[in-house]
Amino acid sequence: MSIYFQAEESAQHRFGDKDTAILKLLADRYVGANPQAGFIFRAFNKNGVLQNAEGLYELDLASRFPEAKPGQLSYGAGLVWSDEERSLDINVRCLGPVRLYFNGELVFRSNVIEEISPDATVKLSLVFAKGWNSLWLSMTCTPAGFGCQIGSDEAKVRIMNVRAPFEERYGQSGWIFSQPVDSALEAGKRVEVAQPDLMGSQQQEPGLDWLPVIDWTEEERSLGQLERIFGEQHGKAAYAWTTLYQPLPGKQAVVLEGESSGELTLWLEGKQVGESTAAGSFRIELLLEAGKHHFVARSVCGQQSWGFELTAANANDGSAVTMSLPQQVHGSGAGQWLYVGPFEAGAANPTWEQLVRTDCLYALNKASQPVQQGQMLHTYWQLDQPNTWVRPYYENAMLSNKWTVGTVSNYARWDYPLGVTIYGLLQTGRFLDRPDIVSYATQHVEACTEMYDYSFWDREQYGFPAINQQLVMMKMLDNCGSFGSAMLESRQGLATASVEPIAERIADFMLNKLERKPDGAFYRTCEGEYAANTMWADDLYMSTPFLCRYARLTGNREALDEAAKQFLRFKNYLFMPGEKLMSHVYDFKYDRATGIPWGRGNGWTIFSLTEVLEALPAAHELRDELLDFFNELCEGYAARQSDRGLWHQVVNRPDTYLEASCTAMFAYGFARGVRFGWVKQPAAITNAAFRAWDGLTRYAIDRQGNVHGVCSGSRYAFTADYYDQDLRTVVNDNHGIGIMMLAGTEVAKLKRHLQTQTNDDNAK
Repeated sequence: MSIYFQAEESAQHRFGDKDTAILKLLADRYVGANPQAGFIFRAFNKNGVLQNAEGLYELDLASRFPEAKPGQLSYGAGLVWSDEERSLDINVRCLGPVRLYFNGELVFRSNVIEEISPDATVKLSLVFAKGWNSLWLSMTCTPAGFGCQIGSDEAKVRIMNVRAPFEERYGQSGWIFSQPVDSALEAGKRVEVAQPDLMGSQQQEPGLDWLPVIDWTEEERSLGQLERIFGEQHGKAAYAWTTLYQPLPGKQAVVLEGESSGELTLWLEGKQVGESTAAGSFRIELLLEAGKHHFVARSVCGQQSWGFELTAANANDGSAVTMSLPQQVHGSGAGQWLYVGPFEAGAANPTWEQLVRTDCLYALNKASQPVQQGQMLHTYWQLDQPNTWVRPYYENAMLSNKWTVGTVSNYARWDYPLGVTIYGLLQTGRFLDRPDIVSYATQHVEACTEMYDYSFWDREQYGFPAINQQLVMMKMLDNCGSFGSAMLESRQGLATASVEPIAERIADFMLNKLERKPDGAFYRTCEGEYAANTMWADDLYMSTPFLCRYARLTGNREALDEAAKQFLRFKNYLFMPGEKLMSHVYDFKYDRATGIPWGRGNGWTIFSLTEVLEALPAAHELRDELLDFFNELCEGYAARQSDRGLWHQVVNRPDTYLEASCTAMFAYGFARGVRFGWVKQPAAITNAAFRAWDGLTRYAIDRQGNVHGVCSGSRYAFTADYYDQDLRTVVNDNHGIGIMMLAGTEVAKLKRHLQTQTNDDNAK
């Protein structure tokens, strides 16, 4: 028997059968626990350590230090912040002898086989403590190689952001590494440099010179800031963006004055307030209201040093008017300006509306110009530090090895469980007539989609994206289908500039690039991974709802037909006709289904089948066959509902625990089946849907709106014990919150539907 809390703590005990109250409880708890904290912007030095396509940080020191001598040592250091304890698998590939210290303890020392096998991957399971965690690498140069690759396993899902250590670099992102040094000898043995305090000064170990360099040389500081950032770019323009803060009430006279090396134009809140066509000093007086104001300067590179200096002060008392970065950028030091360029001075440059934002790229070339190999076509904001760029990072809830995310906001994350969460919030907000909930869900989607173009540019520049990792590194249906479907649902089928290109890319992936068996069925190749050559029931939801919404958006009949066909193809492999259940996985390596009807795998099936049936025209050639399949599944599921109204983790194994997410999916599917008139036994299926929702409100949803009894993200097995013993439940797991809201809205809609039918019958 599965007991997650006492009866007095349940939503049912507090709210009874008031479905709207419980839906409000679920939605409001989620929104309150997941504040709208978007991406964090950090300084990143492009001369530092980049990542490869797998997300591993590339410390290939032989390439960086070709003059290094065998036996010399280089050290790497990084910090990882963890909002709570988090287990993570770390992959290491050795290019030579490597030692890794984690939080001061030696956790890995390479052996001779690993040191001469650069493709060999060592996997370490580390537990990151709440707060700061330190990584310290000792790497020895050999004739065969020098350095290593290191990063999290499944990096696009289980993100590990490394921050720069030492107080001089506080807030910056990325590993640092030292110039090679000779190893010291004591009693004939090599002695390594001990790990210093990574939160202290980098000067505490004077024998090590740390890279990348973060300060300009004296010669560089003597140049104009635009010349040291962009180099000599005669005839080209660059923009600088800051904010002016006027603290006094009313309008105050403010004086802007400074020096310019050439042509300079100034704008305040989109209005031009100053211009000089030649080098020299300038002075401008204007009235400035209280508060912060966007201020932009455009400078054209002439024959002299390129740059400008500007100060702002109150004209009456000479007190300084504060200039500060318009976007908080951690690790920016004392910087006051962001810079972007260089642009062709005579070409169409960015508009004011394009400049005062951080969610877009800036085109560098006119379309008529030929593109040279390696030439950047777009650019983004930089800081007045050596090759240092502003870079947005996703730093909210992070997944561990077991998919748990804890108590940190999920906002701005693109992944498949959150696709269902967004869908649930949208439907709940509409049902409750709560535009604030709908707006919250839509803005979560927009936080991802508005940075779509930048995300790809980020990958091109740095090797691996720091945001929208799964969308950019799209490789399987998990990465795109569920959240893509929620994205289209958030737009109610209307194309927008930020949504349409993403929808087209996902559709092209599914219809033209995804792996298929000879009969056309989707499956996972996953070469070299545990899931190689398998088909998962989960992938019905990761594909078909998106295809249905894409068909509605574009009128593409092929997408809708594909969704219908995939169901019948999956049925051929996974359906267990004797029990009228779906096996979780078909393993083509063994040419057999696992025979384990995992609860949520079956839930994904009926959940997505209702989405397809709703979208199919009445005359569609496959509709009747899919309706028969739907009724077979309903019969199989209804026969195995427990006395509490919930279903078991393995549907045909009553000795496994009662699981909430599959119960919500069955309730959702049953309620829709009755309401749309699809089921052959409406009385029995209606009763099952009501019992399921009643069970969820009694045993899975507590009076605070927390969701219990949801199993964590799954792999697969040929035994039921894996699902029952290894996949334990997690409170407020993202796999269960959205579907809980969807189940509640559909059951409530069914009750209204039945009441309307009763009223109509009584009126006859």
